[in-house]
Amino acid sequence: MDHVIVVDLGFGDAGKGTVVDHLCRTGAPSVVVRFNGGAQAAHNVVAPDGRHHTFAQFGSGTFTPGVLTHLSRFMLVDPLALAAEADHLRALGVPDALDRLTVDGDALLTTPYHRAANRARESARGAARHGSCGMGVGETASYALAHDDAPRAADCLSPARLRRRLAAVRDWYRAAFPDGEDVPGADACAEAFTAFAERVRIVGPGHLPALLRAGSAVFEGAQGVLLDEWHGFHPYTTWSTTTFANAETLLAEAGASAARLGVLRAYATRHGPGPFVTEDPALTADLPDPHNGTGRWQGAFRVGHLDAVALRYALEVAGGVDGLAVTHLDVAGARPDLRVCHSYEMDGGRVGRLETGPPDLERQAALTRRLLAARPVYAPLGDPVETIEDALGAPVVLRSHGPTSTDKRADHFRTPIDLSVR
Repeated sequence: MDHVIVVDLGFGDAGKGTVVDHLCRTGAPSVVVRFNGGAQAAHNVVAPDGRHHTFAQFGSGTFTPGVLTHLSRFMLVDPLALAAEADHLRALGVPDALDRLTVDGDALLTTPYHRAANRARESARGAARHGSCGMGVGETASYALAHDDAPRAADCLSPARLRRRLAAVRDWYRAAFPDGEDVPGADACAEAFTAFAERVRIVGPGHLPALLRAGSAVFEGAQGVLLDEWHGFHPYTTWSTTTFANAETLLAEAGASAARLGVLRAYATRHGPGPFVTEDPALTADLPDPHNGTGRWQGAFRVGHLDAVALRYALEVAGGVDGLAVTHLDVAGARPDLRVCHSYEMDGGRVGRLETGPPDLERQAALTRRLLAARPVYAPLGDPVETIEDALGAPVVLRSHGPTSTDKRADHFRTPIDLSVR
């Protein structure tokens, strides 16, 4: 089967959702597999008929009838947010999103207690905020590292065990944040989560391999490589592995493989604080994003010029790609003032490559400090596709000139990805 993994090479918001939507409309995959992150994802899809949905936990191919979503064990599942998302999809004319959903029983559950803890901790940081989305994903991951009884999706099938585990999380939250926001009791939360299990099919580890044998899959990543928990610019990162690694683990377990598709914009963006060497306040003012604004928790949406240094770093830590999807080429075509950064002025010299290495948060924090003082060295962007291919050494196999699938073009065929979208 022809499987594809879709990963954002930047700080997120490059257009993974619109790319996945296009692949599902043109390549006929049977399932979208989510393999990292949780309800904080925000993958915006605009259908050709104008319907818009921000996909968080459902796969971004859900507008296409019959395409399934599987939330793998690497997902952090928020049943309450999932129900709200299903309601919005139903209002848009997609009544069967929950019927097309399966959840791995080993997936961690994000609860109202994790979300409240996340917001309390981020508020306490004051001006040193990390740019959290306030959805509790990091708290879910960190709680599970410290507690073997962290609630998981399969617990929703055992009400007594579920209630015990939810009560433990609630007690932990109250002890850690006695002045934190009010949260529901464990009984009420358990009732809602049990209802989730009655509506959604919770499956075992053999389900995904069977799906992959039955048809083609798109593995949809969340966030971006530059936000990776180990390779991003610490501490302005996510508690999630944002590279291809989780997807390839799942594929290997099934005896399968996939083409790697890296997604990037023709210019750079970052939502929230942290290093952003090519940020340009004039571009931020001139290029507002209709689906990304300043958020209470995440902060401001920032815009800058194409950063080949950061993208080369992302490619290296992610292990390379088979092809690239470049979005927002319509914007690049209308902005002759856009530039590309091939190197930084940093550490008293000119740097064109950022060093990589095994997981080491101290090294990543040191890199963050250096990047905060770095300055871009620019050249004209020129033809964005040619510039990107030359700078990254990978073919652009999908061009996007607008928000819908009809705005996409795969115009040459050099990799398995090209064949999947033909």
